[in-house]
Amino acid sequence: MAAALTLHPDRALPVDQRQRAAAREIYQQTAALPLISMHGHVDAAILAENTPFADPARLLVIPDHYVTRMLVSQGVRPEALGLPRTDGRPVETDPRAIWRTFCANWRLYRATPSQYWLEHELVEVFGVEVVPSAQTADLIYDQIAARIAEPGFRPRSLLDRFHLELISTTDPATSDLRHHAHLAGQGLGERIVPTFRPDAVVHLDRPRWRTEIEALAKVSGEDVTTYHGYLAALRGRRLAFVAAGGLATDHGHYSADTTPLSDAVAGRIYQDAVAGTVSPADAQAFAAHMLHVMAGMSCEDGLVMQIHPGVLRDHHDGFFAAYGPDSGFDIPVATEFTRSLRPMLQAYGHDPRFRLILFTVDETVYSRELAPLAGAYPSVRLGAPWWFLDSPEGMRRFREAAVETAGFYNTSGFVDDTRAFASIPARHDLARRVDAGFLARLVLEHRLGLDEAVETAVDLAYHLPKLAYRRLD
Repeated sequence: MAAALTLHPDRALPVDQRQRAAAREIYQQTAALPLISMHGHVDAAILAENTPFADPARLLVIPDHYVTRMLVSQGVRPEALGLPRTDGRPVETDPRAIWRTFCANWRLYRATPSQYWLEHELVEVFGVEVVPSAQTADLIYDQIAARIAEPGFRPRSLLDRFHLELISTTDPATSDLRHHAHLAGQGLGERIVPTFRPDAVVHLDRPRWRTEIEALAKVSGEDVTTYHGYLAALRGRRLAFVAAGGLATDHGHYSADTTPLSDAVAGRIYQDAVAGTVSPADAQAFAAHMLHVMAGMSCEDGLVMQIHPGVLRDHHDGFFAAYGPDSGFDIPVATEFTRSLRPMLQAYGHDPRFRLILFTVDETVYSRELAPLAGAYPSVRLGAPWWFLDSPEGMRRFREAAVETAGFYNTSGFVDDTRAFASIPARHDLARRVDAGFLARLVLEHRLGLDEAVETAVDLAYHLPKLAYRRLD
């Protein structure tokens, strides 16, 4: 007989009974609040086209690199998971076979946040009542397939089912934003908004840079063969994002360096890139310079700037060549913020038009650098624990390390970072439970009143994300 899959009402709450009771009371005040999802990666096309999800594997396995990287780490071949190859060579196309591989390896996710998210999705979203396994794989597959075929499970219907008040997609600078235009025509322009992600056109040494620049020229109508034409194209695209409801930019750089260059030097490096002769050192200097430039542009157009450095992208060249980016081989590195951000903050840190949200996967900098920066500069907010730290213990360590210096109100509150659409409610639920537990301890230590803890929990879950990303008047 298959083991029953149930969700304990006190999951992720503290073990101590007094603290758990207080956490329960706090969590109950946040559990049903609307979701603000401002740092996500759900494809805008999914929402615009609003077609039924294809199958359980394409919904829950293939697009979720948290899921696939665990299986790959245990020797499962990527082809068996249906990960598309850049060279077009064959991969598994039977979604049921992919699902069986996933369920047969369910034990691998024990004690990971993926287990929490997946269990929440299976039970709360799809009504699954048995633990995934080789024996239950087909039963669960059929149940999810039947559910996603229902009209009430179309992508836009899930906005209401998930209580999503606001969701931001993340779109390249070269996006023509046609999907957002369609959504706006459906009356969803203020609920589903784009985020401007220029990484592909600011890192001059990336293999596809020239292709991306050509796309930028086409969508902007600017001559990008010159540095000044390139800047004009970026300014124009940013304004197009603002017109489409965009509230933020998103920058995934290797380092947090923001050292500016003179126009002459930046122009010379850019021309080297156009000619195909840019050096790695110059490309890195240009990327740092462009963070500084983007901060100035944010002062002009009001887009909140999000930076998340400290990841060595595509760690394995062969895997990247075969499967492309965002396939699970991005690995964190130690990151320095204090000196790196100083040029940007010297210029804009006290400018009332500038707002900067910092994310990191290097938790050693929470108390040493990020909390003091946020606790000093009015422009800076700390983003939620992100990526590998988007976990129960990671979120607890973030609160313990950052709150004493930065307080709660120099953070963005919780914003998820996912392209796995069905996991969004689970991620917010976990964050609300962890915050309730942390706040409950402060109540029991007589450092906060219960009313203060509840108010803070509500702010972290709902008000602070809206405040951090709001458009300034």
